Amino acid sequence: HNMRTLHFIKNPEKRQRIARETMDIYAPLAERVGMYEYMREMQLLAFEQLEPEAYKTINDRLEQLRSKDGGQVDAIALAIKQALAEAGLKVEVSGREKHPYSIWRKMAERHVSFEQVTDIMAFRVVTEDEADCYRAMGVLHTTWQFLPGKFKDYISTPKSNGYRSLHTSLMYENSMRVEVQIRTREMHRLNEFGLAAHWAYKQGERPDGQVGWLRDLIEIVDASHDAEELLEHTRMAIYQDRIFAFTPKGALFQLPKGATPVDFAFAVHTKLGEATVGARINGRHVPLRTPLANGDVVEIIKGKEAEPQLSWLGFVVTGKARAAVRRAVRLRERAEVADMGRKLFSDIANRVPARIGKKAIGLAVERLGMEEEDDLYYDIGAGRIEDRAVMEALVPGCTADIPEMSERGQTSISIKGLTPGVGYTLATCCHPVPGDRIVGTRRSGERVEVHNIECHELATGLDTDWVDLSWGNRAAGAVGRLRVTLYDRPGTLAEMAGICAQNQCNVKSLNQTQLDHPFTTYELELEVQDLAHLNRVLSALRASDAVAQAERI
Repeated sequence: HNMRTLHFIKNPEKRQRIARETMDIYAPLAERVGMYEYMREMQLLAFEQLEPEAYKTINDRLEQLRSKDGGQVDAIALAIKQALAEAGLKVEVSGREKHPYSIWRKMAERHVSFEQVTDIMAFRVVTEDEADCYRAMGVLHTTWQFLPGKFKDYISTPKSNGYRSLHTSLMYENSMRVEVQIRTREMHRLNEFGLAAHWAYKQGERPDGQVGWLRDLIEIVDASHDAEELLEHTRMAIYQDRIFAFTPKGALFQLPKGATPVDFAFAVHTKLGEATVGARINGRHVPLRTPLANGDVVEIIKGKEAEPQLSWLGFVVTGKARAAVRRAVRLRERAEVADMGRKLFSDIANRVPARIGKKAIGLAVERLGMEEEDDLYYDIGAGRIEDRAVMEALVPGCTADIPEMSERGQTSISIKGLTPGVGYTLATCCHPVPGDRIVGTRRSGERVEVHNIECHELATGLDTDWVDLSWGNRAAGAVGRLRVTLYDRPGTLAEMAGICAQNQCNVKSLNQTQLDHPFTTYELELEVQDLAHLNRVLSALRASDAVAQAERI
């Protein structure tokens, strides 16, 4: 017997067994190869046997709707076709009620009654070519209100079984929701009747990559010892790239193989994922990186102050989870940099000859072409904007009266040993500061480059002239460079900024150079008075619980 003749079998247990086998194996198998027409029929026939009361109740409700609304499906299909025809599109439109199993599954997944299932009718639009699919979508979205979040583009990103179509949900008259699928004739042939129809159409092509798992299924059939073993192994083969897990209330979620409780939490809801601090699988506490297995009941433990951790990127597998974690980490890092910039801004504001209030800050933000105050603080913290530019934006013209600002520290430095009239630059490879032992290198016609005597670059400049130098009496102010490794937790970047501010040094630039959980490494350029000042900052950083390592570079 097959499913269409199943009702002739008198033994109810045998009917149940065949129906369960069909629901567990043959319907998913049809879905996997894209044979949706056969999948729907098998699901409907199996559902009638497995849940006879639910089947009868839903069928009765559908019959009541038909008698109440008359030919509403045909009327909506005609309205869709007319709207598309007016736009110059040649299409075929058909409509149907969703079958009882599909409705029952929605009721179970959403925990709603029949009356609360709003999208009972589905319509299919078949176009001449792919471009017309998108044109038709545009016409429908401008003719009727569409439901945000319900649009799916399976044409540009087909399902793994080759299924291609556009899906959307529209709000029709009287707040009635209708589902619409838009596809070409070729897509329709493949979608409804599967890969076999596609191969026949393409005259013998065999896309082996799409059906390699079918060969594994054949091997399982040959190797299985008995029917029960075959049933179990076949289930595993069909779903080998997917797992199914449940919430404690019984809601079912499908995830890729290797998914973790964090992936599960984000699948349920983004806010749940963001608040995750722990998980229980089947009642047992587990690490968040634990892979889920089929049938697991997953309980997510939330925390009020919780937020996604960078380390999660090492084990989450779903695109939704990875995107949400990256976004949260970026926002947190931006907030910490802005917090550091806010502290540095106070020092800058104290150097202008005016009292700086909210109005002055707002005007400065406008003058700098920024949108909001936090953008200013972020740019200061990230070293994207010079102090001079901030001061000018706060009080236009104020830096003209501050001569030491003109060259950012170089005018306050004097160096002994230079020939009068010869210019110099402080080497950017070693960033010497007053107090370091220094030496100059010079090629003919060039400026003298001032290096720390211990700079490794000096070994490569043997063809240059060396100039014996020392700091003069006015040697005050230079740029020192540090490499600081922070523990990867909230607030550490702000604490580093606070240490710099407490030691009265300005952060000229800040760059993140390495991210290796649980550490984040930054390179800083600091404006300091001399070597002693730089060493004080370095000692303060090393003494901080936020800092794993700090060194001069």
